[in-house]
Amino acid sequence: MPPKRNAGKAWGIIGVVAGVLVIGTLAGAGVFRSGGSSSGGSDGEPKYRITVPQALAGGKYKLVKDISQQAGSAVPHDGANEHGIEAAGGQYSSGTKSLVMLGLYGVIDDPETTVDHTIRGMTSDGKTEVAVADKKFTPSGGGDSLTCGVDVRTEMGQKVTLPFCVWADFSTSGNVAETDASKLSEDPQSVDLQEFADKADKIRSEVRKPQG
Repeated sequence: MPPKRNAGKAWGIIGVVAGVLVIGTLAGAGVFRSGGSSSGGSDGEPKYRITVPQALAGGKYKLVKDISQQAGSAVPHDGANEHGIEAAGGQYSSGTKSLVMLGLYGVIDDPETTVDHTIRGMTSDGKTEVAVADKKFTPSGGGDSLTCGVDVRTEMGQKVTLPFCVWADFSTSGNVAETDASKLSEDPQSVDLQEFADKADKIRSEVRKPQG
């Protein structure tokens, strides 16, 4: 596929990628489970919200589209594990790279359950498959771990390599995924997930802000 055509196809696919993240986030928010009563999470933990900055990763990625309203209209406010939930997210670009950040904030009873359901939700539509199994990564500079992996999605006849990282605490969850128009079908095994986890950790620090 010629580079120009490849790039055009990537921009068409990024909207679908955003949809994949929304599906995963919906799963994390309890759409595919029955509702339940809140246990209130952990009262001793700091409470955060998710924001949508104009730039991410130290200014390398610029905001193309705010998808908070799209996600918020689909995400339920209350589920079996999450309560009083709001959504926030955006599509970003940097050269040939397109990145989607999507987050939830409210009350999360069990962060690990949210992470697990978010990741499983990303492959629930039959078009996205696990290429590199998810595992926990500690950022190179230290700090809370993220769970990262690589999926491959088939869209418009094109296989798209989709590295992602997910995190959750008692008041937020976030999902970051990226495509690169210059190498849409990159070998999933060649993706440096530690490097991507470091990038996602930086993004987490930029979008997660204290409540109040």
